[in-house]
Amino acid sequence: MPQMQSRRKDLRQAEKQQERNRSLKKAIKLTTRAVLEAAEEEDQEVAQSALSAAHKAIDKAAKAGVLHANTAARRKSKLAQKVADMA
Repeated sequence: MPQMQSRRKDLRQAEKQQERNRSLKKAIKLTTRAVLEAAEEEDQEVAQSALSAAHKAIDKAAKAGVLHANTAARRKSKLAQKVADMA
């Protein structure tokens, strides 16, 4: 356990950031999986709504700094391409 007050605060902040990052990454994984499953079943309507949710989750993570902006764009593009290939 840190002895200095500033180091204790750093530790508290790091724990909060880790929890936030973990929840945002989990949301990305869940929504991405939903898009891929809908694309595999070729359910256009479900895939479109899941794609929208996935884009929102990815954008939120990029805004928070969990993902780099280019990584977010690449993931969104890849998912959109999967949905477009269904049609």
